[in-house]
Amino acid sequence: MILTGAIRPGEVLVEPQLAARFATSKTPVREALHVLAAEHLVTVLPKKGYLVATMTPQDLAEVLDLRMLLEPHATAEAARYADAAGVARLRTLLADQGVATDPLERMRHAADLHRSLALLGRNGRLSTSLERCFDETARAHHVLGGLNAHMESDVELDEHARIVDAVESGDAEAAREAMRTHLRTIRRVTLRQWTDGPGLWD
Repeated sequence: MILTGAIRPGEVLVEPQLAARFATSKTPVREALHVLAAEHLVTVLPKKGYLVATMTPQDLAEVLDLRMLLEPHATAEAARYADAAGVARLRTLLADQGVATDPLERMRHAADLHRSLALLGRNGRLSTSLERCFDETARAHHVLGGLNAHMESDVELDEHARIVDAVESGDAEAAREAMRTHLRTIRRVTLRQWTDGPGLWD
């Protein structure tokens, strides 16, 4: 709910209230909050609760920089290791994104395609590291209103298609470069929308 913006940055979370909200005991709530604190999604307020962390343009820039370091390599590895089933999964996600009319649905298909590419590289630690990056990018997109945070849908779809084509052909270097190009577009569009668009979180 933090990642989707349903629980807003700056909101104070209190264990008893969360336990009541989700009809559970305080123990699993406390454990979940400890995990969120370790992931820097909340900060501890002694004797008060937990504060949902804000995300600044600098935070997002750092996440996108990390993706630029990790994701092109993961995509090159996907080109080396992807089997027919994996490529078929990418093709399905690409087709679903192409026919989706709802901006949030397009975002979900796009995010699933990135996650699937990371998994196809067969490096668990790398895909786990990217998963957190994807979550933080999605969090920024939600605060910007989905469509406003995303590039034009036809541009994104074309760049995704180039990535999938390279993976399917087994061309690791073409896949790497296609992902680099795509990430440059994401960075340019998202940071521009954050600067120019309404409603920063901090």
